[in-house]
Amino acid sequence: MKGHCHCGAVRWASDAEIAWSCYCHCADCRRNCAAPVTAFIGLPHGSVAWSGDPPRVYNSSEVVERLFCGTCGTPMAYRNARDRVNIHLYTATLDNPEDAAPRFHVFHAEHLHWLNIEDSLPRYAGTAT
Repeated sequence: MKGHCHCGAVRWASDAEIAWSCYCHCADCRRNCAAPVTAFIGLPHGSVAWSGDPPRVYNSSEVVERLFCGTCGTPMAYRNARDRVNIHLYTATLDNPEDAAPRFHVFHAEHLHWLNIEDSLPRYAGTAT
């Protein structure tokens, strides 16, 4: 699978299977993306190859790095030092996001009450792990 930013300057590719796919409702991700909810896929750290311009890194906390395109600003990925297995890539960066439908919601306790996603997916107050 492959993905890229809005302008195409930052690209990624992976041959790995998607470990998980979810909606995230946490306030940090909402603010970072300027969106009421976002979606992620998890892929093993070593399976993602970046090409084109390297993503820029913003340290949003002591343990979190947020990767983004330095040209157009598209959020590309989230790395948490506590998750030594997977990098969290934004589903919207996929060339074909239809292939990665979310399977659950995380940080649902923080969801915006005016946004009602009507599905039967599991909802976790915090993380799913």
